[in-house]
Amino acid sequence: MDKKENHKLQTASLQEDTIHDVIPLGGMYENWFLDYASYVILERAVPAIEDGLKPVQRRILHAMKEMDDGRYNKVANIIGQTMQYHPHGDASIGEAIINLGQKELLIDAQGNWGDIRTGDGAAAPRYIEARPSKFALNVLYNPQTTEWQLSYDGRKKEPIALPVKFPLLLTQGAEGIAVGLSTRILPHNFCELIEASIDVLEGKKTNILPDFLTGGLADFSAYNEGKRGGRVRVRAKIEVFDKKTLVIRDIPYSTTTLSLIDSIIKANDKGKLKIKKVVDNTAQAIEILVQLAPGQSPEVTIDALYAFTDCEVSIAPNACVIVDEKPVFLSVNELLQYATKRTKELLKRELQVKQRELQEKILFASLEKIFIEKRIYRAIETCETWEAVLAAIDKGLAPYKKNFYRTITEEDIIRLTEIKIKQISKYDTRKAEEALQKSLEALAEVEHHLKNLVAYAISYFKGLLEKYGKGRERKTAMRNFDTIVTHTVAANNQKLYVNRKEGFVGYGMKKDELIGACSDLDDVIVFRKDGKCLVTKIAEKVFVGKAIMHVAVFKKNDDRIVYNMVYVDGKTGRSMVKRFQVLSVTRDKVYDLTKGHKDSRILYFTVNPNGEAEVVTIYLTAAAKARNKVFDFDFSTLAIKGRGAQGNTLTKYPVRKIQLKQTGKSTLGGLDIWYDNAVGKLNKEGRGTLLGNFHSGDNIIAIYKEGDYALTTYELTNRYDPEKIMLIEKFDPEKIIAAVYYDGKVQQFFIKRFKIETTTLNKKFCFISENKGSKLTLVTTAPHLQVAIEYRTRASKEKQNEQYDLDQLIDIKGWKARGNRLSKYKITKVKFLSAQKADDREQPVEVAMRDATKKRNNKKENYTTGDTVTLEGNNASSEKTQLELF
Repeated sequence: MDKKENHKLQTASLQEDTIHDVIPLGGMYENWFLDYASYVILERAVPAIEDGLKPVQRRILHAMKEMDDGRYNKVANIIGQTMQYHPHGDASIGEAIINLGQKELLIDAQGNWGDIRTGDGAAAPRYIEARPSKFALNVLYNPQTTEWQLSYDGRKKEPIALPVKFPLLLTQGAEGIAVGLSTRILPHNFCELIEASIDVLEGKKTNILPDFLTGGLADFSAYNEGKRGGRVRVRAKIEVFDKKTLVIRDIPYSTTTLSLIDSIIKANDKGKLKIKKVVDNTAQAIEILVQLAPGQSPEVTIDALYAFTDCEVSIAPNACVIVDEKPVFLSVNELLQYATKRTKELLKRELQVKQRELQEKILFASLEKIFIEKRIYRAIETCETWEAVLAAIDKGLAPYKKNFYRTITEEDIIRLTEIKIKQISKYDTRKAEEALQKSLEALAEVEHHLKNLVAYAISYFKGLLEKYGKGRERKTAMRNFDTIVTHTVAANNQKLYVNRKEGFVGYGMKKDELIGACSDLDDVIVFRKDGKCLVTKIAEKVFVGKAIMHVAVFKKNDDRIVYNMVYVDGKTGRSMVKRFQVLSVTRDKVYDLTKGHKDSRILYFTVNPNGEAEVVTIYLTAAAKARNKVFDFDFSTLAIKGRGAQGNTLTKYPVRKIQLKQTGKSTLGGLDIWYDNAVGKLNKEGRGTLLGNFHSGDNIIAIYKEGDYALTTYELTNRYDPEKIMLIEKFDPEKIIAAVYYDGKVQQFFIKRFKIETTTLNKKFCFISENKGSKLTLVTTAPHLQVAIEYRTRASKEKQNEQYDLDQLIDIKGWKARGNRLSKYKITKVKFLSAQKADDREQPVEVAMRDATKKRNNKKENYTTGDTVTLEGNNASSEKTQLELF
């Protein structure tokens, strides 16, 4: 066999062996993908349940502790130190450090660390510094209770999990996207978590809710304990600065001032709202001024900002953590229970470590005391070998061994031999006894804590709250949001046109008949001469059928609009009359308003926005056989029905024409309006407090805690701040308003009675002193009241009480009047009382005290005094009086 053939055989054999070792590409991809997915989930994106940290965060905090000497370290140095434990680049470490520092909890930062409110980034790592915060040093670290593992290269030890004695994960929150998995745990309030942990230890049920550093307003009604499927709506805090300007004070979580302003500008460019300018004055506090275009309502614009911009965002929580090397979905209350139980367990381990240390300290101190006082050291003077020395000491200790908590070992005896002669010669028995007694007392205290571990853990949490809770109060106000119907608040960015003859409507037909302003989100309702009706989405140009009689923007479920109609039935020739409403429809479906015959047609049609019923004159044809060929008909005699009603017979004779004789009045009566204090808006659905029955021209009066009042219409788009409203009710110009206010300049209480003389709507008028520190204390419109005061004189320290009839105390004056001073002495309590018989007048004093206690506990309860005075939260209707305790 020549060399060439031999080479061919070897090559074939090698190829055959290689074929047997080939792994299919699909199998390789499956294994590699699963390995990669598991790595990303466990090592990158999802926090561990034990300490609530991702690996990079844990390694950063461990590196900072190793470097800590009480001084600040450059962040660049911290990144370098962390890279000994984290097998990734410096960019990911630097980003994680900035993220931790901006949460203002674990890192004491110095320098420009950026701003989560504005989206400004931090300075370069070489320019900023950090060190562990005092809170972090207190709750994160304890080498004796930490489990360790080797770092990725085996050169260092790093913690498997930090011994965190606090629900850290819920405080900071967490977000991460892995392969086929994500987590989003919203941050919660520091103080509330501590109080909830105490509740867990006491066996109480908890319900914790998120809190955001950016503040704002939030609706947690669908939070679902942070589990998948939940939803949190977060809004910016928007106030009316004046008629032409809105001011944004807080922004929603997950947004920045820059992104918020961009969303407002985009909504304006799309015509969803109309603004003139947006000015960002954010410095230490957020302040974004939104200047409105002429003719725009501030209240409607606020709703539009919530509907079309990032002033309202919806956040979907998804609490996922690593438990036993696997991702698990839990609720935030389950996470709190785990964190609290782990904290208790870590406290127990720390106590056990301290117990062993004290026991060892007491043991050796006792051995030393016996060794010196019993002069056992003298027994070793004659010993010639090391073994003999140990045996002599062991023999000397033998009578006392039964008093120790463990067996005396050879190591203990060796330690005794290491005591220096100088220490023996200067041994002070009294000091040794005192030190031993202190150790025994400390041991007794530790053992007491171990036996009462729950109480010790509660005390630990209370200590954290007292030490670190100041300045960490809730920033996000909890509200129940109303649902904003977008087409009702969208700005009218288009104009509606109609071609009645050809049957087209739309906003692109600028040469045809103008109907009015509209929004591109609106629907339009069309009535045709043939008795057909349909609702369609507004478009540039859409065909709706020829011979159009009426077209308008459709207001769904508007029960105030009533249509009056007379039509001829094509089958019988009779003229039919009906009054009907169109409340809800299927879009683009044609509805027949007649009996359905193809030759039916409308003779008379009117649209009545408030249910008006007119009187018309009917003229019959000259050939009609009727005796009376001209007669009147009053639409108010008809009941209002649905669009499908066929109507009543008006006449069986042919009609020549129909003319309006007299415009009618509304047959619907007034409109009942309620005020919902939870959302600060009016409604017709019966939510909240009934303000009254409103007719055209009626108004609402709102009195604010700042000492202002304002008259408004009863439009449902009006918005009132529940935190600032003190009284809201239907306005009656004849009602007398009684108010007690505190003048900050003279530091005295004043009382005044006045009627509202102004008629300007949506403008605030201040009726108390405008001096700094002035505030409205009490206000009511209830008649025949008394005012009760409690005061102290300079001569006597005892409290004294006085009661006055308001009708006799002060006359009715103008709203600008200063009023009368209540007392020249220092008033400690003031309240209104209903005018009752004398033996009933003491009851409201106790009621007011109970009410003040309830307010301090943030509980809303109603207490009734007599027949007219009712204590009720922050609001009082026309027959209710709000009481305050000072």
